[in-house]
Parts: sequence; C-alpha cells; structure tokens
Amino acid sequence: MQITLSEVKDLQAVLTMTVEPKDYEEKVDKELRQLRQKAQMPGFRPGMVPLGLVKKMYRKGVMAEVINKEIGVELGKYIEEQKLNVLGDPLPNEELTPQVDFDNQDTFTFAFDVALAPEFDAKLDGNTTLKHYNITVTDEMVNRQVESYQSRFGEYVEADDVQEGDVLKGTIKELIEGGITKDNAMLNPQYMKDEEQKKLFIGAKKGETITFNPAKAFDSEVEVSSMLDIKKEEVKDHAGDFTFEITGITRHENAKIDGELFAKVYGENNVKDEADFRTRVKAEIEENMREDSEYKFGLDAKDAVMKKMEGLQFPEAFLRRWVKTTNEKLTDEELDRDFPKMVEELKWHLAKDQLMKQFDIKVEKEDVEAYAKQVAKMQFMQYGLMHVDDQYLNNFAQEMLKKEDQLRGLVERVAENKIYEALKGVVKMDEQAISHEDFGKLFA
Repeated sequence: MQITLSEVKDLQAVLTMTVEPKDYEEKVDKELRQLRQKAQMPGFRPGMVPLGLVKKMYRKGVMAEVINKEIGVELGKYIEEQKLNVLGDPLPNEELTPQVDFDNQDTFTFAFDVALAPEFDAKLDGNTTLKHYNITVTDEMVNRQVESYQSRFGEYVEADDVQEGDVLKGTIKELIEGGITKDNAMLNPQYMKDEEQKKLFIGAKKGETITFNPAKAFDSEVEVSSMLDIKKEEVKDHAGDFTFEITGITRHENAKIDGELFAKVYGENNVKDEADFRTRVKAEIEENMREDSEYKFGLDAKDAVMKKMEGLQFPEAFLRRWVKTTNEKLTDEELDRDFPKMVEELKWHLAKDQLMKQFDIKVEKEDVEAYAKQVAKMQFMQYGLMHVDDQYLNNFAQEMLKKEDQLRGLVERVAENKIYEALKGVVKMDEQAISHEDFGKLFA
C-alpha cells in the first residue's frame, strides 16, 4: 500500500493512500471462504453453497469492509513509523478522494486530512524555581483531631436538664383553640437563631413545659414546617406561641481518652497509652499534610509547564471539525463555549507526553492498582472509617479499575504524579515551612 504525505502547511497535510489488489485480495478471499462455510441458501446444504455464488452476492461488501479495515491499520503504521505527532485522527478528504466504484475498479485512492502538533518545549530545568511547602503540624491540630475522634466514637445518653447541643423530645402545642398538637416532636435549641428563645430551654428539666415562639426562634420556614409537620406555605398562619412539654433529653457525650478509644481508632493492642495515641494522631495528620503539599506542588508544576506552552498555534478549523465528527450530538454553541478549554487540555496532553518521554516514565499495572487502593482509603476516611481492612480496600480498588472512565482517570493521575516527582530532580526547589492556616490561604 502506497502512502504519501503532502507538504505541511499551517500544521495541516494530506495523506494519500493507493490501495491495489495485492493489498486486499488475499484477505477478501479468506473472508469469503469463511462466509461460505456459514452461508445457508435454499437448495444447498450448509457450507456447500458454490463459492462463485457467494462471491457474486457478498464480494462487494466484504471488499469494502476489508479495505476500510486495512486503511485504518496502515494509516496507524505510517503515522508511527514516520513519527508524526498528529492531533486527533485523520479525517477523510472528500474533495481529493476520487469516486469509489467497487464494481469496476480494483485500485483505489483515498485522501485524508491530518493535523500536526506545533513544535514546543515543555521541559523545565534549574532556571525554574518551584516552592515546596512543609506544613507545620501543631499541638492544637492534634488536639482538634483527638476531639474529633472522641466525638465520632462518643455515645448518646439520657439527661435530666438541658444543655447546649442537647436534643429534646416532647409534645408541642399551639396556644390557640384548635391549634396544632404534635406528640414525639423533636427540638434542638442549638439551631435557634434568636438567643432569647434559646435561653428559655437552657437549664430546663425533663417534665417541664416551655412556652416559646417557633417563628421567632428560627429564621427558616423549612425548619418550622419540619418541626410542626406542616407545609412551608402554612408557616405564616402559625406565627404565635407554642408550648413544649419536655419528655426526653438526649445528650452526646464524647468518648473518654482511654484504651477503648485507642482500639476503635487504631485497632486492638496497637496503642500503649495517651502519649502514644497522640503521637500516632500527629503522624496521621503529617501524612495528610504531605499529600496536600504534594497536591499544591503538582498544581504549581503544571502552571510552570503550561506557561511554556503559551502562544502555541493550533489548526483550529481541523480540530473543530474533528471534535464535531467524534461528538455528533455536540452543538456549535457548545463547541464555541468549550473549545478554549479543549485547547488547554490538548496543550497539557502534549506536554505530558513530552515529559514522560524525557523522564522515561512508564505507568505499570501495579502503579495504578496501588493508587486506586490509596483513593479507596481516602474515600473511606471521609466517612470516618480510618482503618479499613486491607483486603476490603483491594476489593474496592479492583471494582474501580473495572470502570473504564475511572481507570482512565487513575492512569492519568499516576502519570501526572510521576511527572511531578521527576520534575523535583531538575528544577530548583524552594522548601518553605508554612502553617496550616497560611497554606489554606494559598487556595483562596
């Protein structure tokens, strides 16, 4: 199969392919013989239909299918052999492709438009300085995390008098004839916006009846409608006073800092005492801070690379045509809106490819599996599950890897992380200590 590349102009060129009988006849004949074995026609036993009849009926369709497949294979080979850095996929050039007649032709010519990536250099070196933040973990941060564990593993107990944060159960009655009465109503004074109304409940005891005004206590019709079990539109009709007879007071008590808490957080017999517990908590926070620091470094490294890609010109007309061809439902308005973002993503994709070649980066199966497991661990931690069994994490990670979109995202992330790590060895690193509060301001 002969393939020629026309002169490149404005990053666009035309690939012209000449397909001759020697390029497809053997494959077409093989397909027809296989088809004959399966063909069923009246008057012939299965597999005994004359080959000539099979050719007469199916040759044109089989030839078109084989040629189309060969074109795709040979185009890919040519692009790889010639090391063409193409954008998107080749698109048929109908103007330069002669009319195809499978009945009377045996040699065919096909033309394809291709777009080439512009020349660029995304590599960083010692002339680039990137900050790397070392976030300081303070005793206050450790204390807050310990208190968080105490709260998470605490319990709800019955109380005799009302304190801030308690949840009350009781009967609520409207002080008008025929007004609303609701048994087993739930009330949390902590969420009352009016301080005077809130004070009516603080210190009250089980069995007492408090007179208050829900409309004044809460500034949300949704909260009042939920408490009274009425529609939001009806709240304005019940703006007067109510009584609340307290039949139950529930209070959340933090867990004590003892062996029971240690076991719930880190497992049985893994923590010796409170000092060891706080040491482990601090190490856990430090690990999270390192991950945050690496995330910030990645953002800064990407910005530095993308600055080197500024001003690059792309064959916009071809790219728009290619995007519309591969996304048939995409409207012109959506394309106009999203195209600048697509170009930025294309720049980053090209930069990543160059950097991966520079550092000889490979993304192995084991890398993706390990990262998927790390992502699974982080997801469980968001729900307060700090120490999930390793086998369970593996199973969860494997389920993520079965989903094509998630797998693609994980591979991309692993590649990016490897690029960022490699860049540390070539740029000038500016190590800076920073407080957690100031670090957060960097994302404002």
